[in-house]
Amino acid sequence: MTAHLPILPILIPMIGALLLLLPPLCGNQDRQRLASLLIAAVTVLASILLLQIQQQGIQLYVLGDWQPPFGIVLVADRLSSLLVLLTSVLGLASILYACAGEDRTGSYFHPLVLFQIMGINGAFLTGDIFNLFVFFEVLLIASYALLIHGGGKQKTQANFHYVALNLVGSSLFLFALGILYGTLGTLNIADMSTQIAALSGGEQTLARAGGLLLLVVFGLKAAMLPLHFWLTRTYASASAPVAALFAIMTKVGIYSIFRVHTVVFGETAGDLAFMAHPWIWPLALLTLVMGSIGALASPNLRELTANLVIISVGTLLVSIALQNEDATSAGLYYLVHSTLVCAALFLIADLIGQQRGKAADRFVVSRRVRQPALLGVMFFVGAMTVAGIPPFSGFVGKVLLLQAAHGTAEILWVWPILLVSSLIAIIALSRAGTTLFWRRSTDKSQGELASPWHVAAVSLLLLAAPLMVVLGGPMTDYTREAAAQLHSIPLHLPVLLPGGPS
Repeated sequence: MTAHLPILPILIPMIGALLLLLPPLCGNQDRQRLASLLIAAVTVLASILLLQIQQQGIQLYVLGDWQPPFGIVLVADRLSSLLVLLTSVLGLASILYACAGEDRTGSYFHPLVLFQIMGINGAFLTGDIFNLFVFFEVLLIASYALLIHGGGKQKTQANFHYVALNLVGSSLFLFALGILYGTLGTLNIADMSTQIAALSGGEQTLARAGGLLLLVVFGLKAAMLPLHFWLTRTYASASAPVAALFAIMTKVGIYSIFRVHTVVFGETAGDLAFMAHPWIWPLALLTLVMGSIGALASPNLRELTANLVIISVGTLLVSIALQNEDATSAGLYYLVHSTLVCAALFLIADLIGQQRGKAADRFVVSRRVRQPALLGVMFFVGAMTVAGIPPFSGFVGKVLLLQAAHGTAEILWVWPILLVSSLIAIIALSRAGTTLFWRRSTDKSQGELASPWHVAAVSLLLLAAPLMVVLGGPMTDYTREAAAQLHSIPLHLPVLLPGGPS
């Protein structure tokens, strides 16, 4: 059973989604809810088991016994296993929240969420770039349908722009794959890392073009400046459980940059080593600046949270640009924290909007919410965490990242922008909290009370804030080992390429 663990986070949601489309589950909402929750919980369990066996080293899963670099291979290392668990927990929380009634506003919600989880888990586990493209398409197709779930003019407009932009990104992805395959003769990530240094002349130029095209594609997925403009409107238009699940989508792009531009175009790439980093540095800092400006200009809590996602993307790009294991470790800790807390804030924004009537979650004077204590505590914990206020996990993640800036030049660039972006987040969230909870036109409230499903989903996500601090030692040890594994791929080539390079 242990040997098959790497494929279970893909197989379980895929088979589960197919079963939900068949009788007796199809057409029965109650049965679908129960089955969907069970499938999501089993996926979380499989992800936990996959994380636990990482003590045995990298797990390679070869489909059809076609050995790499020629066959389809899944690679479960510390980095991919951590992100698979993160995705599975986020999917469970989204399904929990939707069970309060959001899943009834459209068709096939639960199968689509499971297909989305399958696609994201596959993107994290695949060992070659072509199958990364395949899983990108799976998760994107599911996201197209989920974004428009429930209908409405705003969702339709946002979905049109989102689909058009991602179709362009997919086309560029294919061009990049063609260039790299024609140059290197392989798309297996580990095999590419052994071939890249031997290139010279025109082949090296082509590989550089392919690598930079991939940076554009992954930057689009991650919402890196100047490719970030789609995110705010898309996330603000989506229903709350979908927006919460989408919190992991930008991290797929970040993960891909980590994987390709640290392993393939890393320190063993000869003349192409770290070729993208001169671009990543300014774009990372500008993404932070643009996200901070957007946070201050946000008219409602959903758009504010979407801009906080952009700030988190900029912060993670800084961890990539620093090019050291300490920064990668800090970035992984921050990635987990930011994904969970931003997802929670999307759900909290929806709960607040339901209890404020027509004002929804906009920063205007309105009637008070019906459950100010419950929603106020949820918002306070989420805001303190995402802003990086001690003693919550956001503070730990940012301190680790600040410590990872070793050189004087790095400190002069990273520290001021990171600290100022945190200050701006505090200001924006303070304005949001005072407006939503204290500035009210009347004490009368007629909104619906938060259901147990809502409370359970938000609590599951917010629980990460104190847990990541209490378990900070084991958590940082794990991320440190994951970073070391990522930066030392040549040491693991006997496992990744048991038959030797192509």
